[in-house]
Amino acid sequence: MNAQSKIYIAGHRGMVGSALVRALASAGLPKPITFTSSELDLRSQADVQAMMTREKPTHVFVAAAKVGGIHANNIYRAEFLYDNLMIEANLIHAAHQVGVEKLLFLGSSCIYPKLARQPLVEDALLTGALEPTNEPYAIAKIAGIKLCEAYRDQYGANFISAMPTNLYGPGDNYDLQNSHVVPALLRKFHEAKVNGDDTVTCWGTGSPRREFLHVDDLADACLHLMNHYHEKPFVNIGTGVDLPIRELAETIRDIVGFKGQLHWDTEKPDGTPRKLMDCSRLHGLGWTHKIDLKEGLEAVYHAYQKAPGSARSK
Repeated sequence: MNAQSKIYIAGHRGMVGSALVRALASAGLPKPITFTSSELDLRSQADVQAMMTREKPTHVFVAAAKVGGIHANNIYRAEFLYDNLMIEANLIHAAHQVGVEKLLFLGSSCIYPKLARQPLVEDALLTGALEPTNEPYAIAKIAGIKLCEAYRDQYGANFISAMPTNLYGPGDNYDLQNSHVVPALLRKFHEAKVNGDDTVTCWGTGSPRREFLHVDDLADACLHLMNHYHEKPFVNIGTGVDLPIRELAETIRDIVGFKGQLHWDTEKPDGTPRKLMDCSRLHGLGWTHKIDLKEGLEAVYHAYQKAPGSARSK
């Protein structure tokens, strides 16, 4: 990408998309083409095709998706499958139709089998059963990967895919019914501290291990791949380091300054036992993460403290 590039970010107001906007600005690249969901329904093939024909972007980041945590994935199964299939299919096909120079599709680490060997290598895809609670979302993301591969195989399109690990950072969703674990814990501990509560209840057993990447690191990795990676195999993006959810909760409790006790509701699902990415392919391309987890969590909580009521709730 350079000063003459026409860059389109699908999903620019989401957590990942807004990080990509920041990353482009930091790199001195042109302001991207963007549309809100009220301006462009990405589930509409005709609308997406018309936009791509009109704008003719040279580079496309597919960061738009219907996303959520364990509860949302498990309850809204049809929406997660249908919406995500439509969004990615429309964008990838239209990019091919208008001759986009380069496209990067962003998936998720949930594409891997529930019991895949750890750390997760890219070759583990489709080698076992998925985690049932987020299977629809995972299937949609797998379809996106395969679409990029198929358009490359059939038409020679320079379409690549990247699979981020669990993300946190600015623009996260703090709705306790639909959020991921980091914002949910930050909000729970903050509100418990403010309310003077004695106990905070957390989902599951606390034993699953997870890896966390700051969203600004993800955006930096995406720019690196867009500029330097042109191959068919998709690429994991992560830190290569994980920790138990229990340890994450205790770290966040300490950052927030909550003095009460933790209660683990073992009636709630744990999800996948472990998700640690093997990032050898990405490291071999010369990229590693820069933001330490505790440092990143402290920055996120500092921002949340300033305006907890303005955190995105849906």
